[in-house]
Amino acid sequence: MIQFFHVSKHYPGGQTALDDVTFSVLRGEFAFLTGPSGAGKTTLLRLIYRGEVPTSGRILVNGRNVSSLPRNKIPYLRRTLGVVFQNFRLIDRKTVFENVSYLPRILGADRTEQRRAALEALGRVGLAHRLSAFPPQLSGGEQQRVAIARAVVLQPEILIADEPTGNLDPDLSWEIVRLFLEINLRGTTVILATHDRATIERVGGRVLTLDGGRLERDVAVSGTTPPDLSAMAEAAGAVEPAEVAGGDEPSVAADADGEADELGHQGDQGPEATS
Repeated sequence: MIQFFHVSKHYPGGQTALDDVTFSVLRGEFAFLTGPSGAGKTTLLRLIYRGEVPTSGRILVNGRNVSSLPRNKIPYLRRTLGVVFQNFRLIDRKTVFENVSYLPRILGADRTEQRRAALEALGRVGLAHRLSAFPPQLSGGEQQRVAIARAVVLQPEILIADEPTGNLDPDLSWEIVRLFLEINLRGTTVILATHDRATIERVGGRVLTLDGGRLERDVAVSGTTPPDLSAMAEAAGAVEPAEVAGGDEPSVAADADGEADELGHQGDQGPEATS
């Protein structure tokens, strides 16, 4: 599913973000990516969705060599991926519904399909009742749930998250991690980057540890209080598409505005080698 072969990333001026990193993540696997600030976590994730290209080495995602992927093929790669960012990157002047239905719309889905996909995604994160709200009206936890709904609206094969709980308190962080686990139980491959060792120790599982750009450890750890996966699997399988109260559908602006790409973020943020 995701394979790194001796991947390095160096920036002008001699800064090394990744140094000879090799690992693979199997289809349907859930893996934590951890390490101190500046370890290279963000750079590694950006390489997966071709936000960066490596200086050397090879990266395969679903069998595609993303390092040599022609620019016109990058959007097709990204449509198989969902990305969740720490700072949410929602469009404040668009409603929750508009933020989540944005990707199906720019990909040409008709209004019925936009509505179905967005409502199903919002139902999965428990926010079907906030369709008409704007992001500034939501709590931090709710905004992160909207960002997750936007990332899974196209039912991606792979979901990657860069410090998605970094701005949340411990209780909200646990709720968000549980959401990622539920998504994984539906068959989506998940890589969750976090520096929160307490969460990792609580959940357990596969842990990739970066330090100074090198992959120092790749181990499976036992969780201290892992979630009840059988109950979560039952809950995940029971989710039905939500309905809009009263049958009213929030309006969706007709213009694409160029505000977000296939990953739902607002433009390329440039190198991020410090996380």
